[in-house]
Parts: sequence; structure tokens; C-alpha cells
Amino acid sequence: MPHTYARYDSLAANYDKVIQPLERWFLNGLRKEAIASLPAGSRVLEIGAGTGQNFILYERNMHGVATEPSAEMLRIATNKERPKDWNIVQSCAEELPFKAQTFDGALATLVICSVKSPEQVFAELRRVVRPGGTISLLEHVRPALPLGWFFDLLNVITVPLFDDHVNRRTVKLVSKAGFKVTKVRRLGLGIFNVITCVV
Repeated sequence: MPHTYARYDSLAANYDKVIQPLERWFLNGLRKEAIASLPAGSRVLEIGAGTGQNFILYERNMHGVATEPSAEMLRIATNKERPKDWNIVQSCAEELPFKAQTFDGALATLVICSVKSPEQVFAELRRVVRPGGTISLLEHVRPALPLGWFFDLLNVITVPLFDDHVNRRTVKLVSKAGFKVTKVRRLGLGIFNVITCVV
């Protein structure tokens, strides 16, 4: 794997407790919005499933695979309720263990900020999602100037501490990867984006 993920193993036990206030405030609603953008009845790949925060929100007629590289995050996720037709696999998003065009769509929530190579992740999603399939992302991103400058400075701290790149321009990265961006909803001064695109 191109990443150690030891830091996420150490964060796993307290992750749900720490993020819960944000989930109640707005994240849970944004997760639902991102999931609702995926085709009904489709076979979906979730990358970076973490502790399984999305599992309870999956549409019952969806099925697919959730991947997560951190063993400790995965251990917690495995014990959470999810639709019966969902499997969980330990895998990093840069090296997905699936054949080409296996999925109708893909989901990532708060993931692209922490991967080592967004370009490689998007190349893998292009490979495993069929042409015309939907990619739905919920990400925190670099906001517009002048706030963006602060995020550039903050990134110097967050990357070594949490492997969290707070100044990534995810919409530009998606477009550069060759996906057609069909919708971007910006919230919280543009810090949070719900992005829908097509392979």
C-alpha cells in the first residue's frame, strides 16, 4: 500500500465520538445528499468507508462494496449495521482490487483530502466504474480567496498531524481526471462541497 495508515488506526477508537457533533449539525445531511446522487438499484463502490458512518444511510435497493485501508477503522465498521448485500474489503483507494467496469457508481465522503495521490485514486475510479457511471463526493476543499490563503497555511500543520490536506482543489482534480462534473453544491463559505460527476 502507498500509505501506512497507522495514524488512522490510532484515531479509530475515538473517531465516531469526535465527529458526532458535526454529524448532528450538518455532515449527516450532506452524506445523505451525496448518496442520493447515486443511481437507484445500482452496484456501488464506497472508498475510504472509515468507521462506516454511511452504512445506515445506504438506499436499501443499492448493493456493492465498501473499502477501507485502516485495519482499526475497518474493525469498527464491520460491526455496524448495513444492508445485507454490502461487503467490506480492506483496500486503499489508489490500488483497488476490482476488475474494470465492475461498478455503476462510486462514493467517497471526506476521503480525497487524506489520500496520498488523488490523481491515482481518480484513475482507479475511472477504471472500475463503467462508462456513464456516477461518482459522488462529499469533501472539504480549499475555499476561494482570501480564506484560501489561510487554508494553505493551515495545510502545513494538518498534513503532518493528520495526513489531512485541507487545501485540495477537488473539483479541479476531478475535471482534470476526465470526469464530467454535473453538479457542485458549496456550503460553509465553500469549504464543503457535494460534487456529482459522470465517468
